[in-house]
Amino acid sequence: MRYYAAACQTDFPAPRHRDEIAARTQRMAEIIEQTVVGYRPFFDVRLLAFPEFAHAVPIHEDAATLHRDLAVELPCAHTEVYCRLARRLDVYIQTGTFLERDPRYPGHVFNTTLLIGPEGILARYRKVNPWIPWEVHTSPHDLPDYPEDPFPVVETPIGRLGAAICYDWLFPETIRELAFRGAEVLIRVSAYMDPWGTAEPTNWWTLVNRTRALENTAYVVAANQGASLAHYPPFSWPGGSMVVDFDGRILAQADPGPGEKVVVAPIDLAALREARRRRRGHDTRAHLRSALHGYAAKTYLEPAGGAAITIEGLERRIAAAKERLP
Repeated sequence: MRYYAAACQTDFPAPRHRDEIAARTQRMAEIIEQTVVGYRPFFDVRLLAFPEFAHAVPIHEDAATLHRDLAVELPCAHTEVYCRLARRLDVYIQTGTFLERDPRYPGHVFNTTLLIGPEGILARYRKVNPWIPWEVHTSPHDLPDYPEDPFPVVETPIGRLGAAICYDWLFPETIRELAFRGAEVLIRVSAYMDPWGTAEPTNWWTLVNRTRALENTAYVVAANQGASLAHYPPFSWPGGSMVVDFDGRILAQADPGPGEKVVVAPIDLAALREARRRRRGHDTRAHLRSALHGYAAKTYLEPAGGAAITIEGLERRIAAAKERLP
């Protein structure tokens, strides 16, 4: 009922081709083993989370380029590295994102993170809210009659786990969906850049992580990209990976700034479950007056449907959505 979680950040050059992914996977495997073994005399690290863009970057002019040069099918040789580690070390790994291609959806590319445990691959989360207009990969929302669960929550020995990616976290509805499905530990796989990072006056990274924790009575394990400007232009990446408890308290946070870093903090499932059971006040899930909130049933940003996703097309869809706003 009590274990430690590690929020791990990376600092790799942006890859130009999928052949470069293996070296990144190997380095993250080393970080996993070093973290679990290194902290073993003190406590058990059972959950490790890595940032968005850890394997590949989804910012290109068109999805065809991503599909040709960087996208991989999942599972693959890279995910098998994590599966072997999870089995041997008895841990759960929320992978950094892959650019995923799937023969069931020809021409589409997803920004995807996997939850991997000793049992193997447990969940596949595809980013629901790409950072538009720059990210040209597909959201499940873009595909008519998308047949898969867009918000998986997994029951594990270390709690009910749910993940979402970076910009998803600026949409309370997305994280609430995970919380209302029972997620106790919310995992943020992120590449959040300056100036919306860890520094005032726009420390959105810290503010949003704490808010999502307290409003959902859930732990947040948030791994942010720690790449320097030279590695991932045109942005610099502030890191600040962190763990937050269910009252919004920061339990651990990496110092701001680029570079590989790992921070660890305790997850107390018994305390979380007792708080959810006991509380009458500040239980915003139980207090939600959902019948009065109709805005989520309306369409603002239209799905792409069968159209290719491009920056120009996204700009048009955003403009149309803005016309629908009051």
